[in-house]
Amino acid sequence: MIPVLLSARSAALLLTDWRAGTDAPAYEALSDALRVLVIDGRIPQGVRLPAERGLATALGVSRTTVANAYSRLRSDGFVVSVRGSGSVVRLPAGLIGRPDPERLGGVVEDDVLDLRKAALHAAPGLAEAVERATRHVPAALAGIGYDTVGDPGLRAAIADRYTERGLPTDPSQIVVTIGAQHAIALLARVLVRRGDAVLVESPTYPHAHEAFREAGGRLVGVPVDARTGWDQAALETTLRRTAPAVAYVMPELHNPTGATMSGAARERLLAVAATTGTTVIADETMGELRIDGSPELPLAAWGGGSGASVVMIGSADKVFWGGLRIGWIRASPDLLQRLLLARPTGDLGTPVLDQLVARELVPRTAAVLEARRTYLRQGRDDVVGALRARLPEWDVPSPAGGLTTWVGLGRPVSSALVLAARAEGVVLASGGVFGPDGGFERFLRVPFTMPPADRVRLVDVLERSWARIGGDAAGVRGSLAAVV
Repeated sequence: MIPVLLSARSAALLLTDWRAGTDAPAYEALSDALRVLVIDGRIPQGVRLPAERGLATALGVSRTTVANAYSRLRSDGFVVSVRGSGSVVRLPAGLIGRPDPERLGGVVEDDVLDLRKAALHAAPGLAEAVERATRHVPAALAGIGYDTVGDPGLRAAIADRYTERGLPTDPSQIVVTIGAQHAIALLARVLVRRGDAVLVESPTYPHAHEAFREAGGRLVGVPVDARTGWDQAALETTLRRTAPAVAYVMPELHNPTGATMSGAARERLLAVAATTGTTVIADETMGELRIDGSPELPLAAWGGGSGASVVMIGSADKVFWGGLRIGWIRASPDLLQRLLLARPTGDLGTPVLDQLVARELVPRTAAVLEARRTYLRQGRDDVVGALRARLPEWDVPSPAGGLTTWVGLGRPVSSALVLAARAEGVVLASGGVFGPDGGFERFLRVPFTMPPADRVRLVDVLERSWARIGGDAAGVRGSLAAVV
């Protein structure tokens, strides 16, 4: 099988600011930047890198620079030469699951702090919910176990939760999925045809834009800022200019910025989407994790007489536990029927036992959120306060909720900082992961979901790593080779 080729143009987009933050020779800086893209998954394993001459032209460097960078990646185990296929990416075994001290430099402790996934530990009461759910197992065993629609009791509980939040919902409007990512991928497969424009926020949840691209969508981005939110003019202009088939948005506690869309922006989005025939997908995976203030109504409740088609996505993962693979879609019965017809080509149903547990938990969402709110507020205040005090040159917002803060570094050195932190066993995703078309090297998503001792460790490592790559001092930037 011939490996998929990463074009020189696509590689150049991913390598924006690849020389920033280092005074190392060009070939070292390039190999380090490519290494980060592989570790982050932005260049997947098995992909063929561009030809040396093509990448050199796209980056404006000599072919020798690219050749030496590729050679260095080969010696480090990130690239293999395949006859007839050129340079093919792989991830060294030592980097799968945890950092490898020999590859990254320095000494990595056994207790790696992996913060690439912003998530909480299991909610209190989960074990008891599992125990209660087992009482319903005998009845469930009477069926065949292939459930593409969802347990009736769970669908009713999800519908009741929407109704409590101001969006009257009937269980017939709900389909239960295998987590929110499954919901996104299923919607992308049904709603997007090859070449269709798909509006996404920039930055955004990376696996969402991957799903829309895989479905053949042509992504068009709309800026979201941690402090100012959505650019309403850009949102309207992009909708009218591209008439996208789908607009994928996170209006409540956006991931990764933490912003919440204003009422005016919501109304404008839905009004314009109605005129362009755009289906709006509102992902609320983070939406209920509010720390400060009152939540807005779910986006579908803002539709009024606009005529916009709004699909809601929700998940049990962030509120209760990531190991509970339960998500859901709220949509019109017609769209749900299309989803159910398409679903068997990807999966044959949501696990029944997980649904029984979720059926016990969803009616207790409000109580669980109250406990989560107290924990998250302390975590946010600790991490934000410590970063502001010890790294005052950074712009560290204090979000009204969610699980992370979207930190402005002031310089495009996110990848360099992430590599330096990895050398001490703290694993973060660089800002570029969240850019549908690259960029965001000036930002870093920092979770605050960890226990107190790990919060201290995180800030300590970030402070040392910032100094290690040169901080904000001109002329003191070190080579990434020292930390790889």
